[in-house]
Amino acid sequence: MAEIKKKTLRLTTLAVLGALAIVLSALENLIPPLPMMPPGAKLGLSNIVTMFTAGTFGLAPALAIALLKALFAGATRGVTALLMSLSGGILSTLAMGLLFRWKKHAASLLAIGILGAVTHNLAQLCVAVVLTNSAVLSYLPFLLLYALVTGSVTGSALRILLPALKNVTRLGL
Repeated sequence: MAEIKKKTLRLTTLAVLGALAIVLSALENLIPPLPMMPPGAKLGLSNIVTMFTAGTFGLAPALAIALLKALFAGATRGVTALLMSLSGGILSTLAMGLLFRWKKHAASLLAIGILGAVTHNLAQLCVAVVLTNSAVLSYLPFLLLYALVTGSVTGSALRILLPALKNVTRLGL
């Protein structure tokens, strides 16, 4: 019976994390673009949830949340948003998950956040090249610089939030 309770708690915690990722994604869509941001660029606040999930629950649940976020993007903003979110979310989650798995404490959350942001932007740029043309490659330097900033923000935010998140998930996991 205790095992069933533990699995139920894990599943409900992951469901809440998935919902939180969707809410953060939706809220982020309400933020008007800043003048210095590359077109379509977002802060990536929902990636904090994906990063936390990859480090705490493992790669498979984090990939499920990335897929959930992509399906939400597709349902609310169309096929292009689905493709962009799916490519960026899956690649960045794989990269962050592998870095977490490589050595649990070898990389800081800041480095993992930056790696996630860089791989997210690179995957989305590849999709943009396929959908449009190679002219979008001129955005690469701006996207990489932006990824350093946003990855630093998400990695730092997770580092600040981690004690509270660990207390919540410590309830039986």
